[in-house]
Parts: sequence; C-alpha cells; structure tokens
Amino acid sequence: MTTLHITVGDRAQLREDTLQFVQGTESDKGMTEDDRAVLQFGSYDDLVDSLTPLRLELIQAIATEQPSSMREAARLVDRDVSDVHADLKHLEVLGILELKEGGPGGAIQPVVPFDKIEMHIDYPLLDDVDADSTPASAD
Repeated sequence: MTTLHITVGDRAQLREDTLQFVQGTESDKGMTEDDRAVLQFGSYDDLVDSLTPLRLELIQAIATEQPSSMREAARLVDRDVSDVHADLKHLEVLGILELKEGGPGGAIQPVVPFDKIEMHIDYPLLDDVDADSTPASAD
C-alpha cells in the first residue's frame, strides 16, 4: 500500500525526519518507498487552502474510478471542467497526483499514485509552553 503522509507545522521535526531518512539510507537500513511520500504544509491555513473538501472529493474520485481524462474526472464530481482543470494542476504541483499524457484522443489522464492519505496536524494551543512551568493560580 502506498500512503501519502501529510504533515502540518513543526518544520524542525521535518528537518529531523529528513536527516534520519538520509542517515538510514546511508547505513543501508533502507526505507520503503512508502516512507518517502511526505507532503509538508507550513501551517494549518496552508493545508485548508490547498486541500479543500472539493479537492479531496476529486482526489478520491480519481483514485477509485480512474478516469481517462480531465473531462471525465469533472463528470465524476459533477463540476465544471475548467475548475477541475485548475484543481488538478494545483494538486499536481503539490505531488498528490500526476497528469499523464497519452489518454484517449490525446487526453491528459489524472492519476493518484497513492492508496491512502494520512494527515498529522500539530496545532499547538499555546506558544512555547515550558512543560515544567506551573500554571498561574486563579486565587
């Protein structure tokens, strides 16, 4: 199973994960292809702007129905072709899907190379909270 891991925030953790991946590869521990499919958003707002409910519906429709063209993908989600085209281009830039040439009649075929998307969202409620600090008393 190929999984796309989507994370939000904590760029320091992403750097650490990348270093661990490189060190694992150099020491021949090896990581599976699945371990490399990571998409990092800098903030929750970035995630929400990029993966709208309509785009998530489109991704799922493409993964399950495997349309042979952008037009067919638009029909699957009952949306305007130009809107779906713009969404597909955005999702391609993010690496969530691929647009392959050579479909019927020269159509461009959207392909989702993942079976699953997992999202991890760090959403701290307080900035730089020291774990050892004691909260102020309301007395």
